This record gives sequence, C-alpha cells and structure tokens, in this order.
Amino acid sequence: MDTFVIDGGRRLSGRVRINGSKNAALPILAAALLTTEPVTIHDVPALDDIANMIRLLAQLGCGQVAQGAEDSAGVIRLQTTDESISHAPYEIVRTMRASICTLGPLLAKRGYARVSLPGGCSIGERPVDLHLRGLRALGAEITLEAGDIIARVPAGGLKGTTIFLGGANGSTVLGTTNVMCAASLAKGTTIIECAACEPEVVDLAKLLIKMGAKISGAGSPRIVIEGVTQLGGATYVVMPDRIEAGTFMIAAAITNGDMILDNCPTDAMLAPIYWLEAAGVHVQQVAPLAATIANTLPAGRPRGGSSLSLSSGSTSTNGSVGGGGSGGGGAGGGDDPLRRCVRVTTERVLKSVDVTTQPHPGFPTDLQAQFMALLCLADGNSVVTERIFQDRFLHVAELSRMGAKLVRQGSTVIITGVRNLVGAPVMASDLRASAGLVLAGLAAEGTTCVNRVYHLDRGYERMEERLRSLGASIARVDEKELAAKNIAAVS
Repeated sequence: MDTFVIDGGRRLSGRVRINGSKNAALPILAAALLTTEPVTIHDVPALDDIANMIRLLAQLGCGQVAQGAEDSAGVIRLQTTDESISHAPYEIVRTMRASICTLGPLLAKRGYARVSLPGGCSIGERPVDLHLRGLRALGAEITLEAGDIIARVPAGGLKGTTIFLGGANGSTVLGTTNVMCAASLAKGTTIIECAACEPEVVDLAKLLIKMGAKISGAGSPRIVIEGVTQLGGATYVVMPDRIEAGTFMIAAAITNGDMILDNCPTDAMLAPIYWLEAAGVHVQQVAPLAATIANTLPAGRPRGGSSLSLSSGSTSTNGSVGGGGSGGGGAGGGDDPLRRCVRVTTERVLKSVDVTTQPHPGFPTDLQAQFMALLCLADGNSVVTERIFQDRFLHVAELSRMGAKLVRQGSTVIITGVRNLVGAPVMASDLRASAGLVLAGLAAEGTTCVNRVYHLDRGYERMEERLRSLGASIARVDEKELAAKNIAAVS
C-alpha cells in the first residue's frame, strides 16, 4: 500500500481545474445499460471506482467502444452488445457500493437483474431497502438469495405509480437514481416523492432526457417520469465534482493560500461556500482566461489540472459567488453557474463556526472531515454535527494525534482551535477522512505520513501531483519502503 509523505507549512497558490464528478459519473455510466446504442460520456475522472464500474459494465455486456482519432482522456464511449448476462457478482460489487446503480437499468431493460448486496461500510450502515421498496412499487418481483438481490419484471411489465422514497435518514441518492432509471422504461407515469435533490441526481436526469426519457422535477423532492418504450444513445458532459472543488477550496484556506479553481460548480456548492465564508475564507468569482474556457471543453483536456500562475490577468468581480441558473450538461465558461472560475483566499485568523451536515442543499457529509481539519485552526470553539452517517468520525482520533483539540459527544464533535498542528503518522479510514488528513498535513509543522491512501484514489485523480503543482511538498511512497527507511534511521 502507498503512503503520502507531506512536509507541511507551505502556502498553496496557483490554478487547478476541477474534474468531472465521480458521484455523478457512476450512475451515468450505469445508465448506458438502458440502450443498445452508443453512449459517450465526457469529463469522466480517472479513478479506481470508475475503472471498477467500467469493468462491471463490460462483464454485463456493455463494453467500451474504441474512438480512434477522437479518443481522448476523460472520454468514455460505451455500447451494449450482449444482453444475456445480468449478474453483477460480489467480486466486483464489493469494491464499490455504487455497483448497485446497475440494478434499476438491468431490471428495466433486460427484465431480470441479479446484483450482489454491497455489504458494510466504514462510515456506517448504508442499507438498500429504499431501492428495493421503490422497484417493488413499480411491480418488480424481488427476492434475496445467497447475498444477491434478484429482481424480475412480471408478465405485465413495470408500471408507473406514486412512490414514497423517504426513510429514517431522509431520501436516498442512489435509490432515487435506480428508481428513476427503471421508471423511464415503465408503462405510465411514475411520481417519486421525497426524492433526493442532489445535483448528481439532476445530472443523471439530464442524460436520460438526452436519451429520450421524459423527466421533470429533478433537483426537487418530487420527480415525475413519463415512461417511454425505448431509450437511445447520447453524448453528455459530466458535471464538475463539487466535493473535489470543496476539498481544494479548503486546501487553499488551511494553508493561507491563494488559489484559482477552474470548472467550479458554485451553483451546487452554496452551503459549503456559505460556511467557508463564515469561517473567514473568501470565495470570489473571477473572469476566466480564454485558455481556461477552452480547457472546460470535453475533448482533449489534460487529466488532473494545471499550475498556471495567478498573475495571468484574471480580474475579480465584486463580492462572493452566488447561485442561480441550472447549468450543467454541456461545456461552458464563466457564465455557467456549474462551471465558474473562482478565487479562494483567506484572512490570517479563521473564525469558529457551528455546522451540521444535511442532505442537499445543506452542508454535504462528504466535506465534513475536510472542514473539520480547517476548524482545528480556527479561533475559538466550533461544533460539527454529523446527521447523515453515524460513524463518520474515524478521522477525529487521527487529527488528535496531530495536536488538534477535539471532543466527540455522540454525533457531535466540539473543536477548540489551536495555533498549529504538528505532523505525525496517521491512518486513513475512508475516502473523505483521507482527504481531511492530507489537508491537515499540508498545514501542520513537520512531516505527516498518511497511510492507506488507496482510499483517496477512489475519489481524487492524481491528488498528490495536483497539490505539488500548487506548491505542496507531498510524495507518494511505498509503505514498506518507508517503514524500512524509518527502521534504518532509528538503528
């Protein structure tokens, strides 16, 4: 396994492009199962989860199609050529929970699906009961056998109905996408009440509409789907990753840096931007460069980001970024609220805040660990309350090893800001906790070793290279080699 070795205390500055969203791309790729025509997806990030989804789709008869001269980084072209296999086995599903996204498309298009139950998760229980409730409401016959979900379409086919998808913890993002995909090919009208409002749900709905689906209300708690008999191919650009954007914003803030983010989905980040500004971080829209606008186009863009100087001639607008508009789905420049260019700076003294994670449009749970790392250096006492995943505090003990003053009480962590964090060996437990520890290491005095960074590779493309381009001292090393060096140094 690999380890990140970080020499902290360096101020980050420069320019970075935000990649396509992992959480949007996964259900979008699975939607290619709904048609036998080609589906071309642009700005797909090069991540382990994406590679596993493409491997699963290939096993299900939906493989990549070579594009020849048009082939470029971040472009995936899929086409189903064999519909005889409808089994998503545990060997692949266990590598990522998003494999459950294939359940709805397989059921709707092939009439049968066998998908392994995803299993447990380090950040808490994540059941799929709402997925099954929604598909059963459409008429699917569902049983569980040997750890697999087996779903069949009855003789009369799937039929539209009104479905309540609320649960004990609110709505379900992947459950909403599964039901929306299945309902697109059902007979009649389906109404999903208490649907997830996340931007990634909207992104999938936009693709399905381009494929011929009739969907309205995506992004609200009530989605209406008029079933159609078939869906066709489409070309689509995945929305930028709002969690990656938030992570880089916090990286700028925690190092007292000055960073420009291109292709930034500000309209999907109103809550994170609000709380960052409350903590003393400035997020301002700036005018994109001509070269930057060209780089937002899907074809041929470099993977990861660039390290263009901040002295490139960008000019700031007055005030902070705001919302408005729908955006997404296509390439655009600074006028698209899902693809803006923003500059992130900070005051020298960060302010304490109280924040609670909530479903969209609230503060996202996927930024909780990163924001907590920032608040460790804020003046005064902050409170972070986790309302989405019960066990998403595994990073608390590791931050404490770095000198943070944290007290956990159930679903709440009280943070007393310190003047400095101190580098230390820490262990990553999940994707977002890993990112939080990396950010803490960037700001800490001395050397931080973040172990088990394979978690990061699931959600951040070449993170260490992009941070280096912004001035960070960070290297990826083999864990065994690092241990051998440490032993040699001690002896």
